[in-house]
Amino acid sequence: MKKVILIILAVLVVVGLIFGFLIGGEFLNNNLDNTAAVTVEPGNGTIAIASELAEQNVIKYEKVFTAYAMAKGYNDKWVSGDFEIAPGMGYEEICKILTTPVRSDVKVVLIEGKQARQMAQTLEEAGICSADGFMAAVQTNDYDFEFLKDITNENPLEGYLFPDTYYFEKNTEPRVVVETLLKGFEQNMYKQEYIDRAAELGYTFHEMIILASVVQSESSGEDNQKLVAGVFHNRLNNEAFGMLQSCVTVEYALGIKKSILTYEDTQVDSPYNTYKYPGLPIGPISNPGVSALEATLWYTESDYYYFQSDKNGKMYYAATEAEHNAIKSEVQADWSSEVIEVY
Repeated sequence: MKKVILIILAVLVVVGLIFGFLIGGEFLNNNLDNTAAVTVEPGNGTIAIASELAEQNVIKYEKVFTAYAMAKGYNDKWVSGDFEIAPGMGYEEICKILTTPVRSDVKVVLIEGKQARQMAQTLEEAGICSADGFMAAVQTNDYDFEFLKDITNENPLEGYLFPDTYYFEKNTEPRVVVETLLKGFEQNMYKQEYIDRAAELGYTFHEMIILASVVQSESSGEDNQKLVAGVFHNRLNNEAFGMLQSCVTVEYALGIKKSILTYEDTQVDSPYNTYKYPGLPIGPISNPGVSALEATLWYTESDYYYFQSDKNGKMYYAATEAEHNAIKSEVQADWSSEVIEVY
């Protein structure tokens, strides 16, 4: 009996050696001399992909590759597209490449705190979609997202177009672009912990997005966001203060950015103007990022009711109007009331 077992083991060793000699190297290193172009059609399964790889001389043993891919869990993860397989790549590298979506050739960075109309211009400059087409797509609220329900103001998607790095094909349909940005918001901003914290503070999630958009636009860097948010919470929670008085809400209403607002500017009749109407503006005035929302929800408590930045973005805080006016006089000594940008 022992002799039989030894014979079986010897045969297995010989078979293993032969197997390793024939195809073992292919697991780790293909025999390509040049890069091979491989196309995976939509719906192609492991067997079809193994056949394509063999046809392009990337692999020799289709059944072995098929067994490997299935054993490693790649069977239902293939993505369609055109791929390049470099010389020396083994089975694992090949599988990873063929299961990773091909990024489109247009990269666009949408910066935190930008308005929809600014995003529109960025997208047009990148050749992704026209600015007019994008703006038309964001003026409607017929997208199927829970966080957009019951929003009826004139710019319904402002605040919900998540700023991030995206990849799009050129001349993408504007609604597809908008849908992608809204999905980004859903994944990164619409979280139960944020909803719960807003309720704990006595606000709706939508109201905290509005305030986060103001905090984002007023702050010079993430380091100041929590303190700026605390200033606005102090104003909102103090009936004696009356108004939120945020300059960026006036600029949004006017469609411009200025170095210093005039008294006449602050009198513009708009529901976004927090110098004229109490409480929060009617809707977000920019598209905030995660840090601004978290700063708004978990703000730094202080006695400050005022803040002012200088030309370099350094922020100064004050508890009283007199102190604030003194700071303004110093940092704005050589400023003029000029329009910096027209949206």
